[in-house]
Amino acid sequence: MLKLNGKEVSAARRAVLKGKIQEFSERTGHSPGLAVVLVGEDPASQVYVGGKIKACAEVGLRSFEHRLPEKTTPSELKELIEQLNKDKNVDGILVQLPLPKGLDSDEVLTWIDPNKDVDGLTSSSMGLLWMGKPRAISCTPAGVMAILDHYKLSVAGKTAVVVGRSNIVGKPMAHLLTQADATVTVCHSRTPDLSAHTRRADVVVVAAGRPRMLGKEDFKEGSIVIDVGIHRQPGPDGKSRLCGDVRFEELDGWVQAVTPVPGGVGPMTIAMLMENTLRLAELNCKASKA
Repeated sequence: MLKLNGKEVSAARRAVLKGKIQEFSERTGHSPGLAVVLVGEDPASQVYVGGKIKACAEVGLRSFEHRLPEKTTPSELKELIEQLNKDKNVDGILVQLPLPKGLDSDEVLTWIDPNKDVDGLTSSSMGLLWMGKPRAISCTPAGVMAILDHYKLSVAGKTAVVVGRSNIVGKPMAHLLTQADATVTVCHSRTPDLSAHTRRADVVVVAAGRPRMLGKEDFKEGSIVIDVGIHRQPGPDGKSRLCGDVRFEELDGWVQAVTPVPGGVGPMTIAMLMENTLRLAELNCKASKA
C-alpha cells in the first residue's frame, strides 16, 4: 500500500514556491501578502490559523493576522473585510471557518473582493471554476489533485466517488475530478447504501466529517482512498489522537494508495493556500498595470 505523504509533498512544493515568491518580489517590488481573519476562540481554528501564519513566514509571504472577539457583530466584521479589500498590501483574504453563531458564513464570503478570494469560495470564484478559468481553487480540493499528480495517480477514465457535498470540499472536488476525466458520483448523508457506491469506485475522496466511518469493507481492492476528515478522539490509552473519516489501519494490503491522518491532505491544504496567494498577487499586479 502506498501512503500518500502530504507532508513531504507539501514541503517540496513550498521550497519551489519560496523561490517563486522571491523572484516575484524582486521583479515587481511588491511582497505578496495574506490576511487571515479569526473570529472567536475556537481552539481548532486557532491551531489552523497559527499553522497558516507560520507557513507564510517559511515561504516569504507577508501575513496580516486579525483576531476578533466571539461577539463581533456582522457590521464590525464587514468593516474589517472592506478595509482589507482596499489594502494594497493584501493580495489574499481568508476568513477562518466556522464562524461563531450570529455570523452567516455565506453572507460573509460575499463581502470579500473576488480578486482577493484566496480560498476560491465566493460565488464569482466558484463560477470561474465551473467555467474552467479559476483565479484560485478551493485549497483542500486543489491539494488533493496536487498530491495525486505528485504520485502520478491519474484519475482519467476511472470511476470516482466523493463523499460529502460541501461548498468547501465536496462540490469543487467533484468538479476537479470531472475536469481530470474521471466519472464522478457525489454521495452525502441522504445517500442510501453508501458502501454500494464506494465499493465500486477506483478513487474515493471522503469528506463526510464523521470520524472513522469507513473501513476495508467499504472500498474496492486496489482503489485509491483520499481521507479529508480530521478529528480528535480518545485513543485506547485514553490520550487524544487525530483520526480521519477512514479507518486507516484496516486498509494496508487492500487499497493501492491512501492518505494518512495526520500528514496527508492537511499539509497540502496549507501549501495550496500559499500558492493561491502568489497567484492572486500575480493577477492583481497584471490588473493594476492594464
